[in-house]
Formats: sequence, structure tokens, C-alpha cells
Amino acid sequence: MRYKPVVKFSNRRKNLSIQISNDGEIIVKAPYGTPEETIRLALEKHKKWIEKKLFEINQRDPKFLKRKFINGEGFLYLGNWYRLEIVKNQKEPLILKDFFYLSDKYKQKAREVFINWYKKQAKKVINERVNYYSNLTGLNPKSVKITSAQKRLGSCSSKGNLNFSWRLVMLPVRVIDYVVVHELAHLEEHNHSKNFWVKVKTIMPDYEKHKNWLKENAYMMDIL
Repeated sequence: MRYKPVVKFSNRRKNLSIQISNDGEIIVKAPYGTPEETIRLALEKHKKWIEKKLFEINQRDPKFLKRKFINGEGFLYLGNWYRLEIVKNQKEPLILKDFFYLSDKYKQKAREVFINWYKKQAKKVINERVNYYSNLTGLNPKSVKITSAQKRLGSCSSKGNLNFSWRLVMLPVRVIDYVVVHELAHLEEHNHSKNFWVKVKTIMPDYEKHKNWLKENAYMMDIL
């Protein structure tokens, strides 16, 4: 094959799986001791799927590549793009107005500054959305926590605690709402049964549109 996968072995794993990261890295997860030939055959079997996913990734807009934190780069907030401008004589590390204004004093820590800013906004925005839908539905979580999860955007524990990734705040509000509604519905339905999706649709009739948008655009949150 033209591509070289990253193979990760684990004593805990029972089956072989193939994943493709949002930046095009092919990852094979296999039980410890899996023969090289078995891995090669698995890759060959899924060749068309792999090439399709790699093609889709290569067609993406280049603005979704990892940030270098230089003037003119775009950063997402609530579904909108804002360009970065590095400025002097700014007390705050990062300010959002018509642009993202980053103090030149924090240029070397730009990634950390952005993440801290996103976390702060996520706490405010997501709590607001949870409160709105809790008041609307009567579904009240015991707690709401903002996490640094990269892939799992939301979760609901058996004790009724909700967790949301700060990365959600990059997305449009209605998509954030979908994730919030999804997790609130788990307070009553602890699975993805038909009843669960009926509950979600009752709260958000157009949820499928936002669910599909998220499935197709989740890679947008990987810019940091």
C-alpha cells in the first residue's frame, strides 16, 4: 500500500480495528502479538474505505489545518470564523471583537492562551444552554463539568452528572444545543434506544440536521 499505518498493540484488545484520524493518520489497533500479515490483509480488505476517507480529508478547506498562531489565521467561535491579529500594548492575553487580538507578550504560549479562553467561554455558554433546556424539559443534572476531551463531546454518568468538552464552543449554537439535549435525554434514557431518540426529537424536532452536521464537521474542532 502507498500509506504506512501506525500500529498500536494492546493486551486488553480482542479484535483488530482500523481508524483514521482527522489529520489523515491511519491507526491500526490490534491485540498484542497479531501477525504482520494479518494487519496487512485487514488493510487490504478495507482499502477502498481507507482511500475514500483519505480523499475526503484531502478535500477539506486548508483553514482547518493545525494553527501556527500567526496573523491572518482563522479561529472558530460559535460557528463563526475570526482572524487572528497579534498586537502590542494589550493587557489581556486574548480578546475577541471583530478579530481575535492576541497580545504579543503571549505569542509563545498562544495555544495555551486560546485553550484557556475557550474553556472560560465554554463554561459560560454551555451552562446557559443546559439551564435553558433544563427549565424547558424539567430534566436537571446533578452537575455540569467542562472537560478537555477531544473526541467525546458530551457524556452523562449514571449519577446524573453531565460532561461537555470545551471544544463544543467552537460550533454553532444549535449544534451545541443538540449535544446538550442529547445528554439531558440520557438522564431518563440511559441508552440509544428508540425511546431515547423519541425523547430527543420531542425536545428538538430538527435534531437530525444538527446531528448530521456534527458527524460531517467534527474535524473542525481539531484546529488546536
